[in-house]
Amino acid sequence: MKYLSALILSFGLVAAPAHAGVDDALEQHILPGLERFTEASEQLVETAENDCRADALRPVFQDTFDAWMPISDLRIGPSETGALSVGFWPDPRGFTQRALNGLIADEDPVAHDPDAYADVSIAARGLFALDMLLYDPDFSDYAAQSYTCALVTTISADLGRQAEALQSAWETEFAPVLRTAGEAGNTTYMTDAEAKRAIFTQVLSSLEFTSGKRLSLPMGDFDRPRPAQAEARRSGRSLRNVRLAVGGAVDLARALADRDLPRTEDAHAHFRKIADRIEDPALGDVATPQGRLRVEVLQQAVKALHDTIASEVGEPLGIAPGFNAHDGD
Repeated sequence: MKYLSALILSFGLVAAPAHAGVDDALEQHILPGLERFTEASEQLVETAENDCRADALRPVFQDTFDAWMPISDLRIGPSETGALSVGFWPDPRGFTQRALNGLIADEDPVAHDPDAYADVSIAARGLFALDMLLYDPDFSDYAAQSYTCALVTTISADLGRQAEALQSAWETEFAPVLRTAGEAGNTTYMTDAEAKRAIFTQVLSSLEFTSGKRLSLPMGDFDRPRPAQAEARRSGRSLRNVRLAVGGAVDLARALADRDLPRTEDAHAHFRKIADRIEDPALGDVATPQGRLRVEVLQQAVKALHDTIASEVGEPLGIAPGFNAHDGD
């Protein structure tokens, strides 16, 4: 799955001096973020091995989700496919619930085999599978020594392995590709500008995903809001995920720019101010006219931040925005 920029469908590269932006993006945001996610996942695995019941796991699950969100929207290098089984969402057809119901109903022995669990459908893996098992009343009231408890332990172990694999692949394989852009033998990025453009696109696509999915899906239509479509609503993380994803995009933009970004900082502060006005952390208040209005205003703030970064960060990097796909709509 790839996020295509609605604002920037083409880039015109103009002459620009080499920047330290690629190294800074890696060293200040991407690699530390992956390390934090691995460390949080290790705590999740250890806790699950000691006590796999929902009450015991919820705090460390929240910490693990927190660590994931700032890097969750990367869809480049190892994360292009590796992120999908960590965070399988959106899931409008309920594949996660169906997959977990099937495993539990059959008491599939794969729940006792972390090695084999890597071959299970991505709908039954990762953070959103745990979100459902730990918080949904239809699943979460399980006892120690139960099949579901074993399933939670194995999903946690599988998640920990995914985190380690993702971190290792970035550190040993893809980060060197980005760092050596333009050098002889690098057939992925022929110039330093191409590597910067690839990272910069991740910033914009993350903000577009937050606006177009994290906020739009629960809003639905005015006459038919869909609060049940909110990301991680069961664990009450929907608004928190929006905040963390937006914060991660801004952090990555800062690192890539390697300079002060006053307009971006102002737009981010405005976003945070609007987010503070939303009362329901699961975005359930989109079902009311006033609540929906607040989320719409938040969505506008995300879009404004996106456009500000496109201008303030993109143009000085030598990345000139092309035509807007929404012009004339």
